[in-house]
Amino acid sequence: MRWSVRGIASWYGSGFHGRRTASGERFNQYALTAAHRTLRFGTRVKVTNLRNGRSVIVRINDRGPYVRGRIIDLSRGAARIIGLVRSGTGSVRIEILY
Repeated sequence: MRWSVRGIASWYGSGFHGRRTASGERFNQYALTAAHRTLRFGTRVKVTNLRNGRSVIVRINDRGPYVRGRIIDLSRGAARIIGLVRSGTGSVRIEILY
């Protein structure tokens, strides 16, 4: 069985665009990346919006989220694909792919 967890996702974008992430690379709000508190940098995870069933595969390249109760922070590009930009947050399932 694949590791999977459900919780609340949020996204971050223009305020951080071009700044260094915890992994050392520059943050690109349009890339398919995400921040997670404990997963290793480079880990790829599938994030599924539980409200609409849309999914995206992202690469972990930063640490966060730092808001209590949230499990992952998506880049704006990833949030757009699964329909979270307007709401800002949403219920998701994340699964480690590799």
